[in-house]
This record gives sequence, structure tokens and C-alpha cells, in this order.
Amino acid sequence: MPQINFAEKEITCKVVYYGPGFSGKTTNLQYINRKLSPSKRSELISIATEGDRTLFFDFLPLKAMVINDFTIHFQVYTTPGQQYYNATRKLVLQGVDGIVFVADSQWSRQKDNIESFQNMMDNLEENEMSLLDIPYVLQYNKRDLSDIAGVNYMDFLLNRRPRRVPRFESIATEGKGVFDTLNEISRLVITKLLKESVV
Repeated sequence: MPQINFAEKEITCKVVYYGPGFSGKTTNLQYINRKLSPSKRSELISIATEGDRTLFFDFLPLKAMVINDFTIHFQVYTTPGQQYYNATRKLVLQGVDGIVFVADSQWSRQKDNIESFQNMMDNLEENEMSLLDIPYVLQYNKRDLSDIAGVNYMDFLLNRRPRRVPRFESIATEGKGVFDTLNEISRLVITKLLKESVV
């Protein structure tokens, strides 16, 4: 649910990048942070271990646009990929307005993708939310590697339930598909916001 500050004329929407460990969630945010103008973003906050795995979340507030005199801000988070931190995943999903599910394209990671997607749906349900009501997109990352599943196969695994959604092929380390993904989830969140006539 977007947070609305009528006094400051600001609306803050929350977008969460979800997916298995090492799928490229943090890499997406790091690339966005490097490429956006400082006037459009604040600093990227990342909590990581010595092995550079995100323990809690990355947080990147983005200043997007103005609608009806309200400035739209996006707070972009990632969840930890490790199953051990499921309580944190569930917490980060609370109040989410849009989701990017980042899937690892490697054949060896397809089971991890499926388990993470199911985990996301389970955590949403525990937060009394559903993918039927939340804008989301899929990003098939690491398309530059040699041992990758075909897009149609990944669609078969991930893009049938609960509905078909936009999906993007990406190489997050090079920035390919990163802004396409971000722009689409932002568009979907804002479209939903306008339909609900929040302002």
C-alpha cells in the first residue's frame, strides 16, 4: 500500500526484488545506483557478510515523477536469497506495491527459481497478500552464460501462475535489461495507483 504524505505532496511506493541467492538482485540495484543521476536517487544501503551476500536488504529510494502535484518516490529493496533468512524476506514483503522476481537462467538453478517463487507466494499469503493483486514482472538474468535454460522453458516454470506477466532477459552485470525491468514495474505500480485514485 503506497504511503501518502499530503502535507509534503509525496507518495512512496515500495518495490521488492525477490529471487534465489546469487540470482542478481543486488547487482540490479548496484547498476541502477551507478547509472542514475544523484538528483534521482539516494545512497544504496547494503548489509552484507564477508562473502558479499545480502543478509537483510538493499534499499534505494528513487525520485520518479510528479502526478497531480504529488512527487512519486520508489523505495527499492532486495530480499536475502538464503532460505535461512526467510523471516527477513517475509518482513521486507510487508506493504509491497510491486515485485521483480529475478530468476537465474542457468539450468542448474531452475529448481532454486521454482522454490524461491513458491516461497515468495507463501510469504505474501502469510502477509495476507496475493500475486493476483500486486503488479510484478519477471527478470531472467545471466543470459550471457553458456549453460542457460530457454526463455520458453523458464516461462513454463515461472510465468503461468497465477497469471502471465511481462518478462525481461537480462545481464545485470552489464546493465542489459536492468532499466527495462525497473521501468516496467514502475509503470505497472503507477498505473495501479492511478486506477485506485489514491490522489
